[in-house]
Amino acid sequence: MKKEFGVALADWKAPVRPEGVRLEGAYVGAEPLTTAHAADLFRAYQADAGVWDYLPYGPYASLADYAAWVEKVQGGSDPVFLALRDRATGRFGGVASYLRITPEVGTIEVGHINLAPELQRGRAATETMFLMMDWAFAAGYRRYEWKCDALNMPSRRAAQRLGFSYEGTFRQAAVVKGRNRDTAWFSVIDGEWPRLRAAFETWLSPTNFTPDGIQVQSLSGLTRGPGFQPDPALA
Repeated sequence: MKKEFGVALADWKAPVRPEGVRLEGAYVGAEPLTTAHAADLFRAYQADAGVWDYLPYGPYASLADYAAWVEKVQGGSDPVFLALRDRATGRFGGVASYLRITPEVGTIEVGHINLAPELQRGRAATETMFLMMDWAFAAGYRRYEWKCDALNMPSRRAAQRLGFSYEGTFRQAAVVKGRNRDTAWFSVIDGEWPRLRAAFETWLSPTNFTPDGIQVQSLSGLTRGPGFQPDPALA
């Protein structure tokens, strides 16, 4: 039997790590998380304690407690946390991070996504995910991952809407806040990014929205394409 091997990557080079990343879009800005952001973020999270439900930490009873958590994670090399600023209001309304950063094989994950209600489900939230992916693929990463609690259906729907392919569920993958966690895995790979990038640009364009802010084309409709694997839990 003839042996088979993966495609040779003779010209591939390991990408840089996401250090000091700053991203600026039409609707959102992202910058390294520091304790200077704590008060605004703590304010935003007061609108819904449920934003902490599927995270391994939180909620926090006081600003001092939250600021202590920020102080612990700020400046880290993995995860690398970003504070997210809504350009329409100038306020910080969420965080996200790069994690499981493995330049030697070209993989990176997005996670610790925690958006306060004021930043959820709008163009700023979608643009955040677009900008973070765009940075990763421009830097040379080959694989961009999304993982979530298998019971976190909003996160699974978000992954599918953003064009991530479902890859399976790891059973009993973790214990979080004293409960079992099965973990659903999703990814986008570099060969898919040019098509997805065009889909995001089309969706984010001002021409894709009516004067009262209603989308003309859905992002879900734009991100489907060759190789996309739907999440069976959402069928």
